[in-house]
Amino acid sequence: MTDETNETAATADRDTSRAPSRRALIGWGGAGLALGAAAAGGAVAMSRAGDDVDPAGAETGGAVAFHGAHQAGIATPVQDRLHFAAFDVKTDDRAEFVELLKEWTKAAARMTGGHTVGEGAYGGLAEAPPDDTGEALGLKPSRLTLTIGFGPSLFEKFGLADRRPEALVDLPKFPGDNLDRARSDGDLCVQACADDPQVAVHAIRNLARIGFGRVAIRWSQLGFGKTSSTTTDAQTPRNLFGFKDGTRNIAGTETDRLKKLVWVGDGDGPGWMTGGSYLVARRIRMNIETWDRTSLQEQEDVFGRDKGEGAPVGKAKERDEPFLKAMKPTAHVRLAHPDSNDGATILRRGYSFTDGTDGLGRLEAGLFFLAYQRDVRKGFIPVQRALSRSDALNEYIQHVGSAVFAIPPGVRDKDDWWGRALFSKEA
Repeated sequence: MTDETNETAATADRDTSRAPSRRALIGWGGAGLALGAAAAGGAVAMSRAGDDVDPAGAETGGAVAFHGAHQAGIATPVQDRLHFAAFDVKTDDRAEFVELLKEWTKAAARMTGGHTVGEGAYGGLAEAPPDDTGEALGLKPSRLTLTIGFGPSLFEKFGLADRRPEALVDLPKFPGDNLDRARSDGDLCVQACADDPQVAVHAIRNLARIGFGRVAIRWSQLGFGKTSSTTTDAQTPRNLFGFKDGTRNIAGTETDRLKKLVWVGDGDGPGWMTGGSYLVARRIRMNIETWDRTSLQEQEDVFGRDKGEGAPVGKAKERDEPFLKAMKPTAHVRLAHPDSNDGATILRRGYSFTDGTDGLGRLEAGLFFLAYQRDVRKGFIPVQRALSRSDALNEYIQHVGSAVFAIPPGVRDKDDWWGRALFSKEA
């Protein structure tokens, strides 16, 4: 949960080709899922397969391009809502899994473009389930992005052990961790971000439906109230403790910093990861009730910023350069700052969550922390080691879920698919 550490908003291409039915997969004929992207930036309603995107919505920013050198959903301007899902692979057939990745890619391209999956949610063969679940009909794309990642355990399957990147390390156990294994790890993940929660949930639901029998959701997390921004002109969001969070996050326009700190470069590891990134996901429980009984002065000392403006100790404005030595040695900002960690910097895309109560009258609430970086060993791990040892915030939080994933590069065009380079013979 660091304060100190964003992908350029992509432009969309247009493909309004009609999608054949998925029913071939269950014996009803047809040719499987087909690719359909959205009009550039179009805020269009979720359309039936083959419907043209309304060009009048092109300036509203409703759709984010699916194709590109990097996956969307990393440095893309942060959306308001999240549905994150980690999956376990249930098939041991490599060809079957590769086919699933291709089907997922086609479905993801359609959904991010404001289209239904396949032939849609109605109007098809009455004796077969629809290709799309239908709850996003009539809704705009809402800047939906879908980002896939591969966990360490995936490389134990399908003969991929020699293709696991060295940077995809198993995270060490940090002091204070109380991890629930049922809410940790996973063979692969999909991060769905959108400005409409129903659009994000619809996307994960359809991918899980398509993957039935081949993959199964291991755990998932809904998020709201983004706790970081990748756009410099946006107001810094606040976390559930009421403090501005992620003031110094990498911006999507900072291409040099993205190249240096977020995107995997040539020679960093296996070629199939070039242009990708690494994701650490941590479910952080916040002790809301204890925090709410803590004095304002102590709250500000814990973070090293004032609660109103978000200014560092001794400064007037939020974005003033912090004077770290003016803060208490245990202040969160001081310990998380790159200057305290040999320059270690991460890109944040965190979200708040509330999941009812814990049975003792306390909110089950906190931060779902998402950190992207070029190398986990040089990003999240050194920062979290410093924080876990002496951060004053540890009195009020606990890390209860954890996962790490290799995020492959983007899908280049309609003939490409998620993970193609990993599974190709030349990878």
